[in-house]
Amino acid sequence: MALTTLDPNTALIVVDLQKGIVGLPGLPAIGDVIENARALAGAFRARGLPVVLVNVAGTAPGRTEQPPRQTGGFPEGWTDLIPELDRQPDDIMVTKRSWGAFATTDLEARLKVLGVTQVVIAGVATGTGVEATARQAYEQGFNVALATDAMTDTRPEAHAYSISNVFPRLGETGTSQDIIDLLPARSA
Repeated sequence: MALTTLDPNTALIVVDLQKGIVGLPGLPAIGDVIENARALAGAFRARGLPVVLVNVAGTAPGRTEQPPRQTGGFPEGWTDLIPELDRQPDDIMVTKRSWGAFATTDLEARLKVLGVTQVVIAGVATGTGVEATARQAYEQGFNVALATDAMTDTRPEAHAYSISNVFPRLGETGTSQDIIDLLPARSA
């Protein structure tokens, strides 16, 4: 479903735009993704809406057939947010240790205290961090919107599958500009 409206109390969640991940080889269109996420953050801040900046500093426990890319700790600066996000004192900072931003954090409680009823999600990787965050937000009762031009994945097939098959079942999708255009007209 195409993006139709934004709730009055909508928050932006930017997932894993951090130095260690953005520096990985094979992230297509990362410059555009960063610029679109930056524009969204600026538009949300200009309207006094919450901006949540998420980084990842670990992995969920448990055995998997495919081991995590990062083992034995992270190099210096790996979890630092990219400077283009222009972190502000009022931004909500969340460090997660799983794919989604809700599972191992207090993000749900922090957003509900602010009266947030909808989240817009952007970041990397589309098929893991972004999708897991969208699923968890939906399961927690938030309306979900996804900025499809403000996300990417090293696996183009995962990116395409999430956008075409998963996201329409979790919320509404649109471009960053679609979202920015709807901000002044948020429904009461």
